[in-house]
Amino acid sequence: MNVNITETVLRDANQSLIATRMPFSDFEGVLETLDKAGYYSLECWGGATFDSCLRYLSEDPWERLEKIKSKVKNTKLQMLLRGQNILGYKHYPDDVVRKFVAQSVECGMDIFRIFDALNDFRNIAVAVDETLKRKAHAQGCICYTTSPIHNLDLYARMGKELAQMGVNSICIKDMAGIMGPQEAYDLIKVLKESVKLPIFLHTHSTTGLGPITYMKAVEAGCDGIDCAISSFSGGTSQPATETLDYALKQMGYNTGVNESVLKDINDYFKPLKTKYVASGLVDAFVMGTETDALVYQIPGGMLSNLIAQLKSQNAIDKLDEVLIETPKVRQDLGYPPLVTPMSQMVGVQAASNVLAGERYKNISKEVKAYLRGEYGMAPGTVDENLQKKVLGEEKPVTIRFADTLKPEFEKIKEKLKGIAKSDKDVLSYIIFPQIAEKFFEEREERAVTRVSYTIVQK
Repeated sequence: MNVNITETVLRDANQSLIATRMPFSDFEGVLETLDKAGYYSLECWGGATFDSCLRYLSEDPWERLEKIKSKVKNTKLQMLLRGQNILGYKHYPDDVVRKFVAQSVECGMDIFRIFDALNDFRNIAVAVDETLKRKAHAQGCICYTTSPIHNLDLYARMGKELAQMGVNSICIKDMAGIMGPQEAYDLIKVLKESVKLPIFLHTHSTTGLGPITYMKAVEAGCDGIDCAISSFSGGTSQPATETLDYALKQMGYNTGVNESVLKDINDYFKPLKTKYVASGLVDAFVMGTETDALVYQIPGGMLSNLIAQLKSQNAIDKLDEVLIETPKVRQDLGYPPLVTPMSQMVGVQAASNVLAGERYKNISKEVKAYLRGEYGMAPGTVDENLQKKVLGEEKPVTIRFADTLKPEFEKIKEKLKGIAKSDKDVLSYIIFPQIAEKFFEEREERAVTRVSYTIVQK
Protein backbone atom coordinates (compact mmCIF):
# COMPACT_ATOMS: atom_id res chain seq x y z
CA MET A 1 0.00 0.00 0.00
CA ASN A 2 1.14 3.54 -0.77
CA VAL A 3 1.13 6.23 1.91
CA ASN A 4 1.62 9.77 0.61
CA ILE A 5 3.70 12.22 2.64
CA THR A 6 3.14 15.96 2.50
CA GLU A 7 6.06 18.07 3.77
CA THR A 8 5.02 21.06 5.91
CA VAL A 9 8.34 22.77 6.75
CA LEU A 10 7.60 25.76 4.52
CA ARG A 11 4.14 26.43 5.94
CA ASP A 12 2.65 24.72 8.97
CA ALA A 13 5.88 23.71 10.72
CA ASN A 14 7.14 27.26 10.17
CA GLN A 15 3.82 28.68 11.35
CA SER A 16 3.59 26.44 14.41
CA LEU A 17 7.14 26.86 15.72
CA ILE A 18 8.19 30.37 14.71
CA ALA A 19 4.88 32.14 14.03
CA THR A 20 5.49 32.08 10.24
CA ARG A 21 8.60 34.27 10.36
CA MET A 22 10.77 32.27 7.93
CA PRO A 23 11.74 34.56 5.03
CA PHE A 24 12.05 33.25 1.49
CA SER A 25 15.79 33.90 1.53
CA ASP A 26 16.21 31.36 4.34
CA PHE A 27 14.75 28.45 2.36
CA GLU A 28 15.40 29.42 -1.25
CA GLY A 29 18.58 27.33 -1.35
CA VAL A 30 16.83 24.07 -0.47
CA LEU A 31 13.84 24.23 -2.83
CA GLU A 32 15.40 22.13 -5.59
CA THR A 33 16.43 19.52 -3.01
CA LEU A 34 12.90 19.44 -1.60
CA ASP A 35 11.71 18.80 -5.14
CA LYS A 36 13.87 15.66 -5.35
CA ALA A 37 12.63 14.05 -2.13
CA GLY A 38 9.61 12.26 -3.61
CA TYR A 39 6.99 13.99 -1.49
CA TYR A 40 3.34 13.74 -2.53
CA SER A 41 3.12 17.51 -2.08
CA LEU A 42 4.94 20.45 -0.55
CA GLU A 43 2.75 22.64 1.63
CA CYS A 44 4.26 26.05 1.11
CA TRP A 45 1.57 28.74 1.07
CA GLY A 46 -1.73 29.80 2.60
CA GLY A 47 -2.52 29.69 6.29
CA ALA A 48 -0.73 32.62 7.92
CA THR A 49 2.06 32.88 5.31
CA PHE A 50 0.23 35.53 3.26
CA ASP A 51 -0.36 37.78 6.25
CA SER A 52 3.14 37.26 7.61
CA CYS A 53 4.83 38.03 4.27
CA LEU A 54 3.11 41.41 4.06
CA ARG A 55 3.09 42.29 7.75
CA TYR A 56 6.48 41.10 9.01
CA LEU A 57 8.77 39.96 6.19
CA SER A 58 8.36 42.76 3.60
CA GLU A 59 7.71 40.11 0.96
CA ASP A 60 5.07 39.93 -1.74
CA PRO A 61 3.29 36.61 -1.02
CA TRP A 62 2.39 36.17 -4.69
CA GLU A 63 6.00 36.65 -5.68
CA ARG A 64 7.02 34.09 -3.05
CA LEU A 65 4.67 31.51 -4.59
CA GLU A 66 5.96 32.22 -8.09
CA LYS A 67 9.57 31.90 -6.93
CA ILE A 68 8.84 28.57 -5.24
CA LYS A 69 7.14 27.29 -8.39
CA SER A 70 10.12 28.29 -10.51
CA LYS A 71 12.35 25.99 -8.43
CA VAL A 72 9.92 23.15 -7.66
CA LYS A 73 9.17 21.50 -11.00
CA ASN A 74 8.10 17.95 -10.06
CA THR A 75 6.34 18.14 -6.69
CA LYS A 76 2.80 19.46 -6.33
CA LEU A 77 2.51 22.69 -4.37
CA GLN A 78 -0.19 22.79 -1.72
CA MET A 79 -1.88 25.57 0.21
CA LEU A 80 -4.34 25.96 3.05
CA LEU A 81 -7.39 28.05 2.09
CA ARG A 82 -10.06 29.18 4.55
CA GLY A 83 -12.95 28.97 2.12
CA GLN A 84 -14.99 32.17 2.18
CA ASN A 85 -12.41 33.69 4.59
CA ILE A 86 -9.71 33.14 1.89
CA LEU A 87 -6.63 33.94 4.03
CA GLY A 88 -8.17 36.72 6.10
CA TYR A 89 -10.40 36.84 9.13
CA LYS A 90 -13.81 37.65 7.71
CA HIS A 91 -15.98 36.49 4.82
CA TYR A 92 -15.38 37.95 1.36
CA PRO A 93 -17.73 38.18 -1.64
CA ASP A 94 -17.86 35.28 -4.08
CA ASP A 95 -16.19 37.24 -6.90
CA VAL A 96 -13.14 37.82 -4.69
CA VAL A 97 -12.96 34.15 -3.65
CA ARG A 98 -13.09 33.04 -7.29
CA LYS A 99 -10.51 35.61 -8.36
CA PHE A 100 -8.18 34.54 -5.55
CA VAL A 101 -8.36 30.86 -6.48
CA ALA A 102 -7.86 31.62 -10.18
CA GLN A 103 -4.86 33.86 -9.46
CA SER A 104 -3.34 31.25 -7.13
CA VAL A 105 -3.54 28.59 -9.86
CA GLU A 106 -1.97 31.00 -12.32
CA CYS A 107 0.92 31.59 -9.90
CA GLY A 108 1.56 27.86 -9.54
CA MET A 109 -0.72 26.35 -6.90
CA ASP A 110 -1.76 22.73 -7.49
CA ILE A 111 -3.63 21.50 -4.40
CA PHE A 112 -6.09 23.60 -2.41
CA ARG A 113 -6.84 22.24 1.05
CA ILE A 114 -10.07 24.08 1.75
CA PHE A 115 -11.78 24.32 5.12
CA ASP A 116 -14.36 26.24 7.06
CA ALA A 117 -13.70 26.86 10.73
CA LEU A 118 -17.24 25.81 11.68
CA ASN A 119 -17.48 22.89 9.20
CA ASP A 120 -20.27 24.89 7.58
CA PHE A 121 -19.62 23.65 4.06
CA ARG A 122 -21.77 26.36 2.49
CA ASN A 123 -18.69 28.48 3.13
CA ILE A 124 -16.30 26.37 1.04
CA ALA A 125 -18.62 25.60 -1.90
CA VAL A 126 -17.50 28.54 -4.07
CA ALA A 127 -13.78 27.92 -3.43
CA VAL A 128 -14.20 24.22 -4.25
CA ASP A 129 -16.15 24.99 -7.40
CA GLU A 130 -13.58 27.48 -8.69
CA THR A 131 -10.69 25.13 -7.86
CA LEU A 132 -12.30 22.38 -9.92
CA LYS A 133 -13.04 24.80 -12.76
CA ARG A 134 -9.36 25.75 -12.83
CA LYS A 135 -8.39 22.04 -13.09
CA ALA A 136 -6.62 22.12 -9.74
CA HIS A 137 -7.06 19.60 -6.92
CA ALA A 138 -9.78 20.46 -4.40
CA GLN A 139 -9.23 18.80 -1.04
CA GLY A 140 -12.19 19.33 1.27
CA CYS A 141 -11.49 19.50 5.00
CA ILE A 142 -13.25 18.22 8.08
CA CYS A 143 -11.97 20.20 11.07
CA TYR A 144 -11.64 17.65 13.86
CA THR A 145 -12.61 18.46 17.40
CA THR A 146 -14.14 16.78 20.42
CA SER A 147 -17.23 17.99 22.24
CA PRO A 148 -20.61 16.71 23.40
CA ILE A 149 -21.97 17.26 19.88
CA HIS A 150 -19.15 15.84 17.72
CA ASN A 151 -19.26 12.11 16.97
CA LEU A 152 -18.56 9.54 14.22
CA ASP A 153 -22.03 9.83 12.71
CA LEU A 154 -21.64 13.59 12.34
CA TYR A 155 -18.21 13.21 10.72
CA ALA A 156 -19.53 10.53 8.33
CA ARG A 157 -22.29 12.93 7.23
CA MET A 158 -19.66 15.61 6.68
CA GLY A 159 -17.64 13.23 4.50
CA LYS A 160 -20.67 12.46 2.35
CA GLU A 161 -21.48 16.16 2.02
CA LEU A 162 -17.94 16.89 0.81
CA ALA A 163 -18.09 14.02 -1.68
CA GLN A 164 -21.37 15.37 -3.06
CA MET A 165 -19.63 18.73 -3.59
CA GLY A 166 -17.21 16.98 -5.94
CA VAL A 167 -13.96 17.34 -3.97
CA ASN A 168 -11.01 15.25 -5.20
CA SER A 169 -9.99 14.13 -1.72
CA ILE A 170 -10.81 14.69 1.96
CA CYS A 171 -8.51 15.80 4.75
CA ILE A 172 -9.23 15.34 8.43
CA LYS A 173 -7.66 18.41 9.98
CA ASP A 174 -6.62 17.79 13.58
CA MET A 175 -5.15 21.24 14.10
CA ALA A 176 -4.55 20.86 17.86
CA GLY A 177 -3.09 17.34 17.86
CA ILE A 178 -5.86 16.02 20.08
CA MET A 179 -6.85 12.97 18.03
CA GLY A 180 -5.90 9.70 19.71
CA PRO A 181 -4.88 6.56 17.77
CA GLN A 182 -8.18 4.74 18.29
CA GLU A 183 -10.14 7.85 17.34
CA ALA A 184 -8.09 8.09 14.15
CA TYR A 185 -8.61 4.42 13.33
CA ASP A 186 -12.37 4.60 13.89
CA LEU A 187 -12.78 7.86 11.97
CA ILE A 188 -10.74 6.75 8.95
CA LYS A 189 -12.69 3.48 8.85
CA VAL A 190 -16.03 5.28 8.93
CA LEU A 191 -15.01 7.71 6.19
CA LYS A 192 -13.60 4.94 4.02
CA GLU A 193 -16.94 3.15 4.32
CA SER A 194 -18.90 6.35 3.65
CA VAL A 195 -17.06 7.79 0.62
CA LYS A 196 -14.88 6.54 -2.23
CA LEU A 197 -12.23 9.25 -2.04
CA PRO A 198 -8.62 9.41 -0.83
CA ILE A 199 -8.50 10.34 2.86
CA PHE A 200 -5.64 12.39 4.28
CA LEU A 201 -4.86 13.13 7.92
CA HIS A 202 -3.26 16.27 9.31
CA THR A 203 -2.21 16.42 12.97
CA HIS A 204 0.36 17.99 15.28
CA SER A 205 2.78 16.61 17.86
CA THR A 206 1.53 19.00 20.54
CA THR A 207 0.14 16.32 22.85
CA GLY A 208 2.64 13.60 21.89
CA LEU A 209 -0.06 11.56 20.14
CA GLY A 210 0.90 12.45 16.56
CA PRO A 211 3.14 9.53 15.47
CA ILE A 212 1.00 6.76 16.96
CA THR A 213 -2.16 8.42 15.69
CA TYR A 214 -0.68 8.42 12.18
CA MET A 215 0.27 4.76 12.40
CA LYS A 216 -3.25 3.70 13.41
CA ALA A 217 -4.73 5.94 10.72
CA VAL A 218 -2.57 4.25 8.07
CA GLU A 219 -3.61 0.86 9.45
CA ALA A 220 -7.23 1.91 8.86
CA GLY A 221 -6.50 2.85 5.23
CA CYS A 222 -5.42 6.50 5.42
CA ASP A 223 -3.96 7.57 2.06
CA GLY A 224 -1.70 10.41 3.16
CA ILE A 225 -0.21 12.17 6.17
CA ASP A 226 1.44 15.54 6.89
CA CYS A 227 4.97 15.53 8.30
CA ALA A 228 7.76 18.04 8.97
CA ILE A 229 11.47 17.50 8.37
CA SER A 230 12.91 16.49 11.77
CA SER A 231 14.70 19.72 12.71
CA PHE A 232 11.35 21.52 12.40
CA SER A 233 9.18 18.71 13.77
CA GLY A 234 7.73 17.88 17.17
CA GLY A 235 6.18 20.18 19.74
CA THR A 236 3.39 22.15 18.14
CA SER A 237 4.63 21.18 14.66
CA GLN A 238 4.03 17.87 12.83
CA PRO A 239 5.67 14.49 13.51
CA ALA A 240 9.07 14.02 11.86
CA THR A 241 9.12 13.08 8.18
CA GLU A 242 12.15 10.79 8.53
CA THR A 243 10.70 8.94 11.52
CA LEU A 244 7.36 8.21 9.87
CA ASP A 245 9.04 7.30 6.58
CA TYR A 246 11.32 4.83 8.42
CA ALA A 247 8.50 3.26 10.42
CA LEU A 248 6.11 2.96 7.48
CA LYS A 249 8.70 1.36 5.22
CA GLN A 250 9.63 -1.09 7.97
CA MET A 251 5.98 -2.13 8.08
CA GLY A 252 5.86 -2.70 4.33
CA TYR A 253 4.30 0.55 3.15
CA ASN A 254 5.61 2.53 0.20
CA THR A 255 6.06 6.28 0.73
CA GLY A 256 8.02 7.06 -2.42
CA VAL A 257 10.35 9.26 -0.35
CA ASN A 258 14.14 9.14 -0.70
CA GLU A 259 15.87 8.88 2.72
CA SER A 260 19.22 10.29 1.56
CA VAL A 261 17.49 13.40 0.17
CA LEU A 262 15.62 13.80 3.46
CA LYS A 263 18.99 13.91 5.24
CA ASP A 264 20.19 16.65 2.88
CA ILE A 265 17.02 18.63 3.59
CA ASN A 266 17.38 18.25 7.33
CA ASP A 267 21.06 19.20 7.22
CA TYR A 268 20.00 22.41 5.46
CA PHE A 269 17.39 23.32 8.07
CA LYS A 270 19.41 22.45 11.19
CA PRO A 271 21.46 25.68 11.26
CA LEU A 272 18.29 27.67 10.58
CA LYS A 273 16.69 26.17 13.65
CA THR A 274 19.82 26.98 15.67
CA LYS A 275 19.59 30.58 14.44
CA TYR A 276 15.90 30.86 15.34
CA VAL A 277 16.47 29.38 18.81
CA ALA A 278 19.34 31.78 19.47
CA SER A 279 17.21 34.77 18.40
CA GLY A 280 14.35 33.72 20.67
CA LEU A 281 12.03 33.13 17.73
CA VAL A 282 11.59 29.53 18.86
CA ASP A 283 10.06 29.48 22.34
CA ALA A 284 10.86 26.44 24.47
CA PHE A 285 7.17 26.06 25.29
CA VAL A 286 6.21 25.17 21.71
CA MET A 287 8.95 22.53 21.45
CA GLY A 288 7.71 20.37 24.30
CA THR A 289 4.86 17.93 24.76
CA GLU A 290 1.83 19.63 26.25
CA THR A 291 -0.83 17.13 27.28
CA ASP A 292 -3.00 19.91 28.70
CA ALA A 293 -3.77 20.70 25.04
CA LEU A 294 -6.14 17.73 25.19
CA VAL A 295 -8.29 20.05 27.30
CA TYR A 296 -7.74 23.51 25.84
CA GLN A 297 -7.33 22.29 22.20
CA ILE A 298 -5.27 25.27 20.99
CA PRO A 299 -3.56 24.57 17.65
CA GLY A 300 0.19 25.05 17.27
CA GLY A 301 0.17 28.20 15.16
CA MET A 302 -2.24 29.88 17.53
CA LEU A 303 -0.26 28.84 20.62
CA SER A 304 3.01 30.32 19.33
CA ASN A 305 1.20 33.57 18.44
CA LEU A 306 -0.64 33.67 21.77
CA ILE A 307 2.66 33.38 23.63
CA ALA A 308 4.12 36.19 21.51
CA GLN A 309 1.09 38.40 22.19
CA LEU A 310 1.18 37.86 25.95
CA LYS A 311 4.92 38.56 26.00
CA SER A 312 4.37 41.82 24.13
CA GLN A 313 1.93 42.88 26.87
CA ASN A 314 4.25 41.70 29.66
CA ALA A 315 1.57 39.21 30.64
CA ILE A 316 3.17 35.85 29.89
CA ASP A 317 2.58 34.95 33.56
CA LYS A 318 -1.14 34.83 32.67
CA LEU A 319 -0.69 32.05 30.07
CA ASP A 320 -2.01 29.25 32.28
CA GLU A 321 -5.11 31.27 33.18
CA VAL A 322 -5.74 32.00 29.50
CA LEU A 323 -5.42 28.30 28.63
CA ILE A 324 -7.94 27.41 31.34
CA GLU A 325 -10.35 30.11 30.13
CA THR A 326 -10.12 29.04 26.48
CA PRO A 327 -12.37 25.92 26.65
CA LYS A 328 -14.91 27.90 28.67
CA VAL A 329 -15.16 30.53 25.94
CA ARG A 330 -15.38 27.77 23.35
CA GLN A 331 -18.32 26.21 25.16
CA ASP A 332 -20.05 29.60 25.37
CA LEU A 333 -19.70 29.95 21.59
CA GLY A 334 -21.25 26.55 20.81
CA TYR A 335 -18.12 24.36 20.57
CA PRO A 336 -16.53 25.69 17.36
CA PRO A 337 -13.40 23.79 16.26
CA LEU A 338 -10.35 25.81 17.25
CA VAL A 339 -8.94 26.55 13.82
CA THR A 340 -8.29 29.90 12.11
CA PRO A 341 -10.09 32.24 12.45
CA MET A 342 -12.07 30.69 15.34
CA SER A 343 -8.91 29.76 17.25
CA GLN A 344 -7.73 33.38 17.22
CA MET A 345 -11.18 34.68 18.12
CA VAL A 346 -11.60 32.30 21.05
CA GLY A 347 -8.00 32.76 22.21
CA VAL A 348 -8.09 36.56 22.05
CA GLN A 349 -11.42 36.61 23.89
CA ALA A 350 -10.08 34.25 26.56
CA ALA A 351 -7.02 36.48 26.99
CA SER A 352 -9.23 39.57 27.18
CA ASN A 353 -11.40 37.94 29.84
CA VAL A 354 -8.34 37.10 31.95
CA LEU A 355 -6.51 40.40 31.52
CA ALA A 356 -9.66 42.44 32.22
CA GLY A 357 -10.40 40.40 35.34
CA GLU A 358 -14.01 40.06 34.19
CA ARG A 359 -15.56 37.72 31.63
CA TYR A 360 -16.82 39.48 28.50
CA LYS A 361 -16.20 42.95 29.88
CA ASN A 362 -14.70 43.60 26.46
CA ILE A 363 -15.97 41.58 23.50
CA SER A 364 -13.99 41.60 20.28
CA LYS A 365 -15.64 42.76 17.07
CA GLU A 366 -14.91 39.32 15.57
CA VAL A 367 -16.79 37.50 18.34
CA LYS A 368 -19.68 39.93 17.91
CA ALA A 369 -19.71 39.16 14.17
CA TYR A 370 -19.66 35.44 14.96
CA LEU A 371 -22.65 35.82 17.26
CA ARG A 372 -24.48 37.69 14.49
CA GLY A 373 -23.95 34.66 12.22
CA GLU A 374 -21.39 36.29 9.95
CA TYR A 375 -19.08 33.26 10.06
CA GLY A 376 -21.75 30.61 9.54
CA MET A 377 -23.78 28.30 11.73
CA ALA A 378 -22.41 27.59 15.21
CA PRO A 379 -21.95 23.81 15.63
CA GLY A 380 -23.81 23.82 18.97
CA THR A 381 -25.92 26.07 21.16
CA VAL A 382 -24.47 29.50 21.94
CA ASP A 383 -24.75 30.81 25.51
CA GLU A 384 -28.04 32.74 25.65
CA ASN A 385 -26.80 35.43 28.02
CA LEU A 386 -23.74 36.16 25.89
CA GLN A 387 -25.79 36.29 22.70
CA LYS A 388 -28.33 38.60 24.31
CA LYS A 389 -25.58 40.86 25.63
CA VAL A 390 -24.30 41.36 22.06
CA LEU A 391 -27.46 41.11 19.96
CA GLY A 392 -30.22 42.21 22.27
CA GLU A 393 -33.42 41.08 20.58
CA GLU A 394 -31.76 40.82 17.16
CA LYS A 395 -31.64 37.33 15.61
CA PRO A 396 -28.41 35.96 14.07
CA VAL A 397 -28.16 35.58 10.30
CA THR A 398 -29.07 32.04 9.18
CA ILE A 399 -28.44 32.32 5.43
CA ARG A 400 -24.93 31.99 4.01
CA PHE A 401 -23.42 35.34 4.98
CA ALA A 402 -21.60 35.75 1.65
CA ASP A 403 -25.04 35.91 -0.02
CA THR A 404 -25.45 39.31 1.64
CA LEU A 405 -22.18 40.65 0.20
CA LYS A 406 -21.95 42.55 -3.09
CA PRO A 407 -19.15 41.89 -5.62
CA GLU A 408 -16.21 44.16 -4.88
CA PHE A 409 -13.11 43.16 -6.85
CA GLU A 410 -13.65 45.55 -9.78
CA LYS A 411 -14.71 48.34 -7.45
CA ILE A 412 -11.53 48.02 -5.37
CA LYS A 413 -9.41 47.66 -8.50
CA GLU A 414 -10.73 51.00 -9.73
CA LYS A 415 -10.05 52.57 -6.33
CA LEU A 416 -6.43 51.37 -6.42
CA LYS A 417 -5.57 52.77 -9.85
CA GLY A 418 -2.05 54.12 -9.71
CA ILE A 419 -1.36 52.17 -6.50
CA ALA A 420 -1.92 48.49 -7.35
CA LYS A 421 0.43 47.17 -10.00
CA SER A 422 -1.60 44.05 -10.72
CA ASP A 423 -4.71 42.05 -9.81
CA LYS A 424 -2.52 40.31 -7.24
CA ASP A 425 -1.99 43.62 -5.46
CA VAL A 426 -5.74 44.23 -5.52
CA LEU A 427 -6.37 40.86 -3.86
CA SER A 428 -3.70 41.54 -1.24
CA TYR A 429 -5.39 44.86 -0.46
CA ILE A 430 -8.87 43.37 -0.23
CA ILE A 431 -7.73 40.75 2.28
CA PHE A 432 -5.39 42.98 4.34
CA PRO A 433 -6.07 46.61 3.35
CA GLN A 434 -3.97 48.52 5.88
CA ILE A 435 -1.09 46.06 5.85
CA ALA A 436 -1.05 45.86 2.05
CA GLU A 437 -1.17 49.65 1.69
CA LYS A 438 1.83 49.97 4.00
CA PHE A 439 3.62 47.24 2.03
CA PHE A 440 2.96 49.04 -1.28
CA GLU A 441 4.38 52.28 0.14
CA GLU A 442 7.50 50.54 1.44
CA ARG A 443 7.90 48.73 -1.88
CA GLU A 444 7.91 52.08 -3.69
CA GLU A 445 10.46 53.48 -1.24
CA ARG A 446 12.72 50.48 -1.80
CA ALA A 447 12.40 50.89 -5.57
CA VAL A 448 13.34 54.58 -5.37
CA THR A 449 16.32 53.72 -3.15
CA ARG A 450 17.52 51.09 -5.63
CA VAL A 451 17.25 53.53 -8.53
CA SER A 452 19.11 56.23 -6.60
CA TYR A 453 21.84 53.76 -5.62
CA THR A 454 22.22 52.62 -9.26
CA ILE A 455 22.55 56.23 -10.45
CA VAL A 456 25.19 56.98 -7.81
CA GLN A 457 27.13 53.81 -8.74
CA LYS A 458 27.16 54.82 -12.40
